[in-house]
Amino acid sequence: MEFILTIEFLYKIAAGFSVGFVIGMTGVGGGSLMTPILVLGFHIPPAVAVGTDLLYAAITKSVGVFAHQKQGNIKWKVVSLLCMGSIPASLVSIFVIKQLNDSGINYDSLILNTLSFAMILTAIFLIFRNQWNKLSKNEHFGFLKILHSKYTDHFTIFAGILIGTLVTFSSVGAGVIGAAFLFFLYPKYKTIEVVATDLAHAIPITAIAGIGHANLGTVNYILLLSLIIGSLPGIYLGSHVGGLIPDKIMRMILASMLLVIGILLIQ
Repeated sequence: MEFILTIEFLYKIAAGFSVGFVIGMTGVGGGSLMTPILVLGFHIPPAVAVGTDLLYAAITKSVGVFAHQKQGNIKWKVVSLLCMGSIPASLVSIFVIKQLNDSGINYDSLILNTLSFAMILTAIFLIFRNQWNKLSKNEHFGFLKILHSKYTDHFTIFAGILIGTLVTFSSVGAGVIGAAFLFFLYPKYKTIEVVATDLAHAIPITAIAGIGHANLGTVNYILLLSLIIGSLPGIYLGSHVGGLIPDKIMRMILASMLLVIGILLIQ
């Protein structure tokens, strides 16, 4: 039994390394693969995969925030607006999961379908990222002028609500989807500022959602440890290899993977 557990632990370290490698290569988007790998590859219950991945994301993403803060890249007002929407949405989502759990209702399909939707949406944003960014800067569209001049704060809070819900139910959404909203709502921001702000928001929302899942008993701490051990060298190695492959090709490969897996997860 101990030998089997050790082998399983090593396999999960390998999974952490693989996802960390993809994260290091792509910068963003690779983290979306963690939950489906746990569900499809290791047959981890969907709720446990999501809960464990949320705490994994909160821990691993926190490292990058300190560097961005020192460089002044984080727009904290935007982070606070996002949190105004995402934190209540996450708490409500946890409450819904708890009610389903207490009622003995199997909500695996709900989680898998939400995960599928989030992955497909992430793939679409990756594929059309450049076109999306150009559209956000086109002030010839009257509604964009009005949006950017009067309603940016409102839509930022709405984006937070959507992200908070998606993240809590699927662990996906705080990366590429969050950045897509920020590019659209704040076209004058530099790319590094969007990435840093999105990352700064991802930490509290993944932490809160992860703690909520922990209280529901849907976090596997041994699995969490193995993923962290594996991902750190994976991220380091992937970041060095990623520079050798053109960004456009890398994005298309990752988007294709997310799209295929997202379709496979549809219940």
